[in-house]
Amino acid sequence: MSVTQQQVLDSLARIKSPRGVALTNANVLSAISAADGKVFFSINVDAAEARAWESVRAEAEAAVRAIPGVTTVMVALTAERKAGAAPPPPPQPSRGTPGVQPVHAHKPPQGGQSPMARQSEIPGVAAVIAVASGKGGVGKSTTALNLALGLRDLGLKVGLLDADIYGPSVPRLTGLRDKPELNNERKMIPLRRFGLAIMSIGFLVEEETAMIWRGPMVMSAVTQMLRDVEWGSLDVLVVDMPPGTGDAQLTLAQNVPLKGAVIVSTPQDLSLIDARRGLAMFKKVNVPVLGIVENMSYFQCPHCGTKSDIFGHGGARHEADKLGVPFLGEIPLHMAIRATSDAGNPVVDSEPDGPHAAIYRAIAGQVRDQLKGVIAAA
Repeated sequence: MSVTQQQVLDSLARIKSPRGVALTNANVLSAISAADGKVFFSINVDAAEARAWESVRAEAEAAVRAIPGVTTVMVALTAERKAGAAPPPPPQPSRGTPGVQPVHAHKPPQGGQSPMARQSEIPGVAAVIAVASGKGGVGKSTTALNLALGLRDLGLKVGLLDADIYGPSVPRLTGLRDKPELNNERKMIPLRRFGLAIMSIGFLVEEETAMIWRGPMVMSAVTQMLRDVEWGSLDVLVVDMPPGTGDAQLTLAQNVPLKGAVIVSTPQDLSLIDARRGLAMFKKVNVPVLGIVENMSYFQCPHCGTKSDIFGHGGARHEADKLGVPFLGEIPLHMAIRATSDAGNPVVDSEPDGPHAAIYRAIAGQVRDQLKGVIAAA
């Protein structure tokens, strides 16, 4: 059963804003995306009113979820302070419905808790680690997947979350195209392949879809994929982060107590500059840096075995030494890694006895060793 935008609007018309206006008449709704049972939209309000609108967002999500045929709902509350806007006026007695305070009366407490106070564990998941990079195109997703497989080979129960909202790569890297199903608690059941529990925003949208999302929508999506997925019992959840140091990284750090981060970089100076920023960001939010991986460390000719330092060599090791963090290893630029990734058969699984799988497993072993005391010994 297909769901139309009009059905969504009809459902939202029954929701009232904090001022008692129908949500569809409050001039706060973004364009609504409704296709294949999946509904996405945002509610855009002024930052001063965000606290009063959170319950409205929750009501809207519940109302849309109740529409027959809806399988997935994502409703983001976007709140921005208008440029040059003055502070909200002090609350005045309501002239409208008795007992209903104006929106500006819903002010957040001053000097509140740190955003990190919102952290809570994911039930059943012993450790969450992030695989990140300062910039795109350095092979982060390939590294995240093969790292997860390396941890699996060490006897751990592992999940993989593709949190790269704008460019999800895991569906292509794993060859998975199915849509997640929902359990009785309306939580998404992760797909399984290679012995991993796998979830990606790419399972919910078509591969060619342009994810033109504002920051708060990204934050809402990351939160839902952390909290609204039935991960089961896992030793490690590996999170493939989007490149950079933006909303997705901060959302993850503020939602769950990350046990560590792995930074992926090429040896090139430009990549190392960005990797340094990523490392600094994790340290700023008190996330341990498990180490740096130098990807595309050298090109190894598949015919003669000659090594060529296309992007330089050893830069990540030098950076790790300078910053006092572990250097986890070098991964070559090799056709076998590229070809197996494109085919949806990662090299650790498709060539388990090969030299590249051994490199990833060695990196996984170092990560596992740093998580001892958090995860059960394999």
